[in-house]
Amino acid sequence: MPSEKEKMLAGELYDASDPELVMERKRARRLTRRFNASDETESLRREELIRELFGEVGEEFEIEPPFRCDYGYNISVGEDFFANFDCVFLDVCPITIGDNAQIGPGVHIYTATHPLDAAERIKGPESGEPVTIGDNAWLGGRAVINPGVTIGDDVVVASGAVVTDDVPDSVVVGGNPARIVKELD
Repeated sequence: MPSEKEKMLAGELYDASDPELVMERKRARRLTRRFNASDETESLRREELIRELFGEVGEEFEIEPPFRCDYGYNISVGEDFFANFDCVFLDVCPITIGDNAQIGPGVHIYTATHPLDAAERIKGPESGEPVTIGDNAWLGGRAVINPGVTIGDDVVVASGAVVTDDVPDSVVVGGNPARIVKELD
């Protein structure tokens, strides 16, 4: 029988109150608390904390605190990654972000989801769907990326957009729900 963590990572319904998962979220809280409390002159300490928290990180990256996540180990970012202040990544499933990505302030990326049926939802199970963001993406401030979304390469997500569906390469999307507003060369 699969563990609750195995079910979570497979995108199946799982029990988030499982002791192993609770312990792993506490680990992430501890690391993000230390990261968020770090001084602006402590760039090496910040780098070490993110490398310990995230599953994979490129050689060059910068994340401005505060930053929040569920587990951290499900987050992989490529080379030259930048995330501005107040980002939240709910990573019950993988969040994979390519090279040269720029994430604006207050961007939220969600992989966590819940049953639509109220009776089932009240019982407490959760599930997740991975999010993938391609190379050279720019997510404007306060954008929200919903579970299961894939964003292509060279995409611009306008500030405040709520991305509910996959986005092809080389476009600008905006609005709620986000729609293609411009194709890029």
